[in-house]
Amino acid sequence: MTEPPKKKRPPSAGIGKKPGTVNKTTKVLKEAILMAAELTGRDKKGKEGLVGYLRMVAERDVKSFSVLLGKVLPMQITGEGGGPIPIAVIDPTTLSKEQLRAIASIRVNGE
Repeated sequence: MTEPPKKKRPPSAGIGKKPGTVNKTTKVLKEAILMAAELTGRDKKGKEGLVGYLRMVAERDVKSFSVLLGKVLPMQITGEGGGPIPIAVIDPTTLSKEQLRAIASIRVNGE
């Protein structure tokens, strides 16, 4: 019995996109989402841009913001050289009033 003739493939068959190439539609959609959030801002008029919008979401919908935060945080945090992060436990009853005031005055991200 003879085999059926093989179908010819087009000359560019199997080439496709390079690995890691972002789909054009996905890229455009991401840019549009970011632009919409930036233009909306904290006050729906663009105040504070993207950060303002995210602050508004964080205040109004903690659950959704937490999901978003979970997607951008690294899954595992490592210390210097890939090693563990040293953690110090301080008993506040052993600190002087001056040390406690210094700790209380620390601001995170300028707030």
